[in-house]
Amino acid sequence: MCDEQDLARWARGKVSRRAFGGGALAAGVAACAPVDTDVQRPELAGGLTERMVSFAAPGGTMDGFFVHPANTASPLVLFWPDIAGLREAKRQMARRLAGAGYAVFVANPYYRDVAGQQFADFAAFAAAEGFQKVRPWRAKLDTAAIQADARAATAWLDTQDGVDTARGIGTQGYCMGGPFTVWSTAAVPRMKAAASFHGGGLVREGADSPHRMLREDAHYLIAIAQNDDAKEPEAKTAFRAAAEAIGAAAEVEVYPADHGWCVPDSPSYDEAEAERARARLLATYAEAL
Repeated sequence: MCDEQDLARWARGKVSRRAFGGGALAAGVAACAPVDTDVQRPELAGGLTERMVSFAAPGGTMDGFFVHPANTASPLVLFWPDIAGLREAKRQMARRLAGAGYAVFVANPYYRDVAGQQFADFAAFAAAEGFQKVRPWRAKLDTAAIQADARAATAWLDTQDGVDTARGIGTQGYCMGGPFTVWSTAAVPRMKAAASFHGGGLVREGADSPHRMLREDAHYLIAIAQNDDAKEPEAKTAFRAAAEAIGAAAEVEVYPADHGWCVPDSPSYDEAEAERARARLLATYAEAL
């Protein structure tokens, strides 16, 4: 999981902003961009359409970034960002996935407290002592809240022309978003694939531990960072065992990369391993959706 002490060291300058790969991604992005609700942007190069959207949800007005292939209906993906939330790095990841043929909604997980983007990139999150800022927002994101959000988001997105409601739904999450994918899949019957990348808390105490909420008809892709595995080596074994016990398809692998390796503005970004993880994601969606 994200290490607050590591972030404090990065914020003091031991890791430069360039190391985050965030300079280009953050250019021209305001730290607190307003939500331009349901305003259509011109069709993008590559045949994509994107917009910021908002809609009623149990916690208030949920907002996020929606991108999909233009002039067609595509399988839906609910994208849960990491602790730094909605920002350009996540929008770029969503655009690339949409280019592969999916309608992608990147949720603002903190919508109960704030709208839109709060940090331009991961370097800005670290420099602004982001852990302290998001801690009260994050504390509200328990199993019941995430499941309610997943139901509300998928129900609203199913009303949009860019979504193929005859196909299964996928969900992917990073860092704190990892367990959100499993909780979401447990809550939304049409959700058929959950992918967690360097997700924390997949195995924990209690009945709502993600590994105790698996569905036998869903596919699970659990990509674990090597440093997370070093801290909790038993977690991967417990998750595999839980999936095997109900006959669920689960690919559980420790990658030779550190927490955050899949995210371009992370200081741990590893392009080669991120591309390998993405290939496994696309294979999982192709099979399950």
